[in-house]
Amino acid sequence: MAALHTLLTFIFFSFVVLDHSGRFVNAQALIPPARFDGFVYKNRLSTGMDSIIIEAFLDPVCPDSRDSWPPLKRAVDYYGSRVSLVVHPFALPYHDNAFVSSRALHIANKLNASATYDLLELFFKRQEVFYSRATFNMSKATIVSQIVNLATTAVGNSYQSAVASGFTDRKTDLMTRVSFKYGCSRGVFGAPFFFVNGFALPNGTDSTMDYAKWRSIIDPLLKEQDME
Repeated sequence: MAALHTLLTFIFFSFVVLDHSGRFVNAQALIPPARFDGFVYKNRLSTGMDSIIIEAFLDPVCPDSRDSWPPLKRAVDYYGSRVSLVVHPFALPYHDNAFVSSRALHIANKLNASATYDLLELFFKRQEVFYSRATFNMSKATIVSQIVNLATTAVGNSYQSAVASGFTDRKTDLMTRVSFKYGCSRGVFGAPFFFVNGFALPNGTDSTMDYAKWRSIIDPLLKEQDME
């Protein structure tokens, strides 16, 4: 509950500010991005009315996000083109390096979209390196340098300077903020958080969603489509 309270407080002060006279004023409105937020898995996005689209809001340095990924990936791979997956990076404010790691995903996606999920899985595999306690005595520059090296492993050595410069590009900063605010606009309050065809799953941030559970959700939807 403490973590949830922290996030809700953060969201509140992201959209409302207090001016010098003590009055509450609205923060600057978020301008819609040029493209839909998120990373399409295997560049396979069905847009037909009978498609099934899963949206997952994940934090690259969140243990629950990490644990939820293998069964979700397995289920999506099982259904092939009948199910599409879009992952939205959702940087939880109580994970110290969530924002910079989410930003790295945007940078990687911009440079080499096919490597975005490779980087996400690298974050999951080496997650403990970027936990708050592990980086407590490190400077921000050192942490960014480590993440640049990790991202370069995913996108390719020839992109190392481009990855590094991505962290000084205002656009990647804004894209990462948009991802977080987009999640908030959908009612996301933690990670992992899942939507199927635009509707939030009842269990919300349940990290125990195993392969069998995903099958139990998707199979009936496909059967209903086949009967139409």
